[in-house]
Amino acid sequence: MIEDLDVFAVVVEQSSLNQASRLLNLSQPALSRKIAKLESQLGVALFNRNGKRLELTAIGRLTYTFALEQRQQQLRFLQSLNRYKSEEQTTVTFGASLTTLQTTMPPLVRSFTEKHPYAEVKLITGKTHEIVNDIRDKRADIGIVASSIHESGLVCAPLFDDHLELVLPKSHILASKKQPDMQDLQGLPMIMFSKGTWYRKLIDDVFHRYMIMPDLRMEIDSFEAIVRLLPICMAAALLPRSYIGEQLLSSNELVSLHIPELEQTRRTTCLIYNEAAELGSAARQWIADTTARFDDSSRMIKDANIRVADTPPRLENEEWSP
Repeated sequence: MIEDLDVFAVVVEQSSLNQASRLLNLSQPALSRKIAKLESQLGVALFNRNGKRLELTAIGRLTYTFALEQRQQQLRFLQSLNRYKSEEQTTVTFGASLTTLQTTMPPLVRSFTEKHPYAEVKLITGKTHEIVNDIRDKRADIGIVASSIHESGLVCAPLFDDHLELVLPKSHILASKKQPDMQDLQGLPMIMFSKGTWYRKLIDDVFHRYMIMPDLRMEIDSFEAIVRLLPICMAAALLPRSYIGEQLLSSNELVSLHIPELEQTRRTTCLIYNEAAELGSAARQWIADTTARFDDSSRMIKDANIRVADTPPRLENEEWSP
């Protein structure tokens, strides 16, 4: 029927079976049979025939509009098909920890898929050392890890530095304090990441350094669960700045407080890839776009809610494997 609709549209546009038959390279009897066949399939008359003149019926006008819509839709489909055939077909596998996947990857993957809509994207998660192994063994093309990696054969490009900040409900007694310090965390009801995670290691290290003993209420691996439970439990948490956005805070009735000592929890998130791997053009472009995205250390990365900081201090004896 699609072909017959297109033929019908040409007849309407030419206002003559004779002219349409020449344009379509069909004999006039063959063209008449196609129009009659379409009318039979639809069960309606598309033309009023006054001698050699053809006038559209009301349903004929509606059918012509539909035929134009089908023509445009077919054109768009063929254009997409041609782009699909001409673009390099590729699968790009990204590796990241679950926390990095939640905080950093979404805007990067969104940007990539907008530029390469026909590329197949795969995401694998794991601890930092597992992602490094996946990159080294070529099970993943590109990795995003919240550590600086120094391993032969791997390229490690720093993207941004991140540190923990105190997050608590707006109604919390500490929420209005202008200059909180580490001693305010002494005995403070808190929800913390589970042991074995990178962020828990950072928190434990800095608490040990300042001899802080919080009132530990819960241990959870999920960012979202922690954020949702803070107002319910009237507790506080230490969350990475890269996860704390204005929308997240306002929608959950939370505030974020900066404690200078927590800058010691800062660590660098890096992009890694295997320099010996034969990466496709899409993966190479993703690497170039991502590193360029974070090159300007003075600007705000709005969609990732990340502010890149200058020359951060490092934790002593920092490890990359949780």
